[in-house]
Amino acid sequence: MQIITFLGFTIFVAVIAYLKTRNTEEESSDGYFLGGRSLTAGVIAGSLLLTNLSTEQIVGLNGAAYQSGLSVMVWETLAAIAMVVTAMFLLPRYLKGGLTTVPGFLAKRFDVTTKTLTSVLFLSGYVVVLLPVILYSGSLAISGMFDIPTLLGVTHTQSIWICVWGIGIIGSIYAVFGGLKAVAVSDSINAIGLLIGGILIPIFGLMMIGDGSLLDGLNILTTENPEKFKSMGGATDPVPFYTIFTGMMLVQLFYWGTNQQIIQRALGAKDLKEGQKGLLLASFIKILGPIIVVLPGLIAFHLFEGTLESADSAYPELVRKVLPGAWVGFFAAVLFGAILSSFNSVLNSSVTLFGIDVYKQHINKDADEKTVVKYGKTFGVILAIAAMFIAPLIANAGSLFDYLQEINGIYSIPIFSIIIVGYLTKRVPAIAAKIGLVSGCLLYIISQFFMQPHFVTSALEAAKSSGVTDIEALALVEAQAYPHFLDVMAILFFLNVVIMLIIGRIKPREEDFVQEYTQQVDITPWKYTKQVGIAICVIVIGVYIYFA
Repeated sequence: MQIITFLGFTIFVAVIAYLKTRNTEEESSDGYFLGGRSLTAGVIAGSLLLTNLSTEQIVGLNGAAYQSGLSVMVWETLAAIAMVVTAMFLLPRYLKGGLTTVPGFLAKRFDVTTKTLTSVLFLSGYVVVLLPVILYSGSLAISGMFDIPTLLGVTHTQSIWICVWGIGIIGSIYAVFGGLKAVAVSDSINAIGLLIGGILIPIFGLMMIGDGSLLDGLNILTTENPEKFKSMGGATDPVPFYTIFTGMMLVQLFYWGTNQQIIQRALGAKDLKEGQKGLLLASFIKILGPIIVVLPGLIAFHLFEGTLESADSAYPELVRKVLPGAWVGFFAAVLFGAILSSFNSVLNSSVTLFGIDVYKQHINKDADEKTVVKYGKTFGVILAIAAMFIAPLIANAGSLFDYLQEINGIYSIPIFSIIIVGYLTKRVPAIAAKIGLVSGCLLYIISQFFMQPHFVTSALEAAKSSGVTDIEALALVEAQAYPHFLDVMAILFFLNVVIMLIIGRIKPREEDFVQEYTQQVDITPWKYTKQVGIAICVIVIGVYIYFA
């Protein structure tokens, strides 16, 4: 029954996506990469949510909650504020310039080399980090829900390889041959199912805890595990509270405001009004995110009494335990759609970046739109295959969500810093941006892969030699031995900006940069953007105060 339900819903979504896009001209670069710039607010919101709300979030963040409690909800709640900032300040500038890719702005603001370096950084991050994490976390979820090792008589590792290649092949067909509109349509359908199924998991879980009573279950969960319900993380938690004011907001602004994988949805808006409404709708729904990506982890901790071997297995194990058989099949299908959504969006963004910013710019400047799309698709297939080989190796990387966020810093902060300087200044030259990209990447790699291990190892050895053996005491020593990676991001962001401003003062551009309005998209703002944005920020602050 589970398999039948899973296959039935998956095929239904694929057919709808095909019917919605079969008459769309996809062979033009605008149609393929941006869905013909015709996406409405509802489609943008659904696509944004499902692109983000995939297994690296659902599995990884619930695993983090299983270990550390409610404080990890900051990854969800603060995203709402970042989307408000994007809707109010960044999106109008993107659409004014008629941008297809974020690096496209950098070509106009600085030069083509800066754009190419940024595109290569994005692509490197996608193939080495993001695509493999999506594939691995998705495979972990599907394998756990259907108990693939028992079903097929294979080992756990073999089941992960099978799922990785199954998801990767299907996702590649969607993204590479369907274009952004096919991805966005399937996203919107799956988003509804994911929200329904995602909310049912904690409901069934709480009812199981409370012997059929939802409220009794919630009361038991909170009273028996009070240490798990604190919104402000401590020094040894994955996200200490103070990091909200250092690197956390920078990470959120990069992800929701400049990451090609995400912002490409808003760039495909039919006009600024629809783009802003889509972002704000998504940000409002994002406030409810902890119900889906944090609360189940807390429920799993209570039900399994903290005995699971791997925290990242908490969510799939909980789904199998609390959902009726047929519902497991439905939710697995929806979750499969979410996996495909994130995989598709990253792959589609990669195809866009390569086709427009690399192939068209450097390899074949005279290529027509069909040729650009063709070679973009070829590159997408190669990228997908590489990610499928890398994905199973992540099993040895430790906490899934922490790994993803920390490694992303290699390219996120350098790119974000040059975009911010590019928008807020007029005379900083291209050489400053190039130095900012290179120095930002190198300094972060030196910090997190050389300095941090050295200082942590030295501190732990010193503590143990002085007789410290308590696990909590050693965890505190480790946390205090070196700045948190979010603090490192904030320090390097500030340093990068200062370096670029100094270069801009010493050797400024000959002329001020002025962004021209291309008139490709109507940039009349939605009249309620400020009011709705402020209301969303107030709600987020209220949530934190309530759980504090």
